[in-house]
Amino acid sequence: MITTDQTVRTFLEFFRDRGHELTPSSSLIPPPGDPVLFTTSGMHPLTPYLMGTPHPLGSRLTGLQRCLRTTDLDEIGDDTHLTVFEMLGSWSLGDYDGPRSLRWGYELLRDGFSIRPDRMHVTVFGGDHEVDPDHRSWETWSDLGVPIEPTTHDNWWSNGPIGLCGPDSEIFVWTGPESPHGTPTTDDRWVEVWNHVMLTYLRHEDGTLQPLPRPSIDTGLGLERLVRILQSQPSVHNIDILHPWRTLLPQTWGPLDEPSLRLLTDHLRSTIVILSDGITPSPTGRGYVLRRLIRRTLTTLWHTNPTHTLTDLPFELFEHTLDRFRQPSDPTDIRTLLFDEERKFTQLLDRGRKVLSQNRFNGPLTPEQYRYLHDTHGLPSDLIGYLRVENNTDTGESSSQPNLR
Repeated sequence: MITTDQTVRTFLEFFRDRGHELTPSSSLIPPPGDPVLFTTSGMHPLTPYLMGTPHPLGSRLTGLQRCLRTTDLDEIGDDTHLTVFEMLGSWSLGDYDGPRSLRWGYELLRDGFSIRPDRMHVTVFGGDHEVDPDHRSWETWSDLGVPIEPTTHDNWWSNGPIGLCGPDSEIFVWTGPESPHGTPTTDDRWVEVWNHVMLTYLRHEDGTLQPLPRPSIDTGLGLERLVRILQSQPSVHNIDILHPWRTLLPQTWGPLDEPSLRLLTDHLRSTIVILSDGITPSPTGRGYVLRRLIRRTLTTLWHTNPTHTLTDLPFELFEHTLDRFRQPSDPTDIRTLLFDEERKFTQLLDRGRKVLSQNRFNGPLTPEQYRYLHDTHGLPSDLIGYLRVENNTDTGESSSQPNLR
């Protein structure tokens, strides 16, 4: 069975053999001027070079980048999503074109990773009122004999409302036990593993598209999703690099149901990586995302047993995660920051319980009461909901245990 590390080496060596230079992994904090809160793909550190600035390593690049996507938080626990993950990438900075990138992608998946062609499906940009269909990608995949599904919005990539954009072509691999059928938009057993973006335009504030004088290619392959397929696992949570978490968390906190185990593993790994990139919990911005992750972790953990604490978390899981994401932070320092946030959250819960025990907060709360609790006592609405369900207050709210979001 191919390991995650072997998968990385195979990918990077493939592109190194084709003249690509290796770029170092960057922080989760994107460069100044980038509109995203966190680095969500390997292209973010390369934005200036994709815009035309010469890169010191040349016009062909490859690398492995740690990424974080907050848009997938509600998907955590399914078979394909992780909050913090790694993305393999290849880039042509005005060098080769889209068809060459697609042919190399097909070659690597088929020959380098032994994925059968009949288990692949692709999507291409089918055109809209502004831009014609991506005929060149369509013709390339037709020549290779891979089935094609055209879409519009799903195959148009942009880095926000303004900036770089263009059509993309996504490669999907079938993960069902039976013979492949359907298409990527009709059957979710087709899992997207690799996106090839043809950065062809620059969108201005007035919405107009300006063709780039030097189009570039940006590709991103989800490492954990590919490894799941190569290791024939039912989900990304079962691949080799997550085995220590799936083994040690139940040993530490006793039996955990599968949804709780997946969420605890994902959020704790993400928390360690974010803290190690110099971000600390706060009420706004990146720090707020971190705080949400920690609070969702704690409410999930306490739902299984209210006496559990993050101070029980094995030290080796901190070491394993920092090593996986190539971060030089001291595990002891990261543990201290995490435990301090648990202490603050515990104090906030204790204060909230006392406030909400007052008679005037019995029954459904008004918008004015929510504002008062937030502005005066620092209790956000999601935390209020958690405490009221915890106390089994007759509020008309759901009786299920919420995770703070």
